[in-house]
Amino acid sequence: MPKMKTKSGAAKRFLKTASGYKHKHAFKSHILTKMSTKRKRQLRGSELMHPSDKAKVERMLRVR
Repeated sequence: MPKMKTKSGAAKRFLKTASGYKHKHAFKSHILTKMSTKRKRQLRGSELMHPSDKAKVERMLRVR
């Protein structure tokens, strides 16, 4: 059998850490003029993936 390939889109979006997977916030790439400053500020930085989504991300990254 050939090796299982990692989903390249997922590999670019998620970073494995000791406590889970880090990801960037959505809705922060363009058309930001209509968004309030408060909303843009809250979308800054990265966050840990919710535990319920962990299995999906691991499948895309071929961890298991």
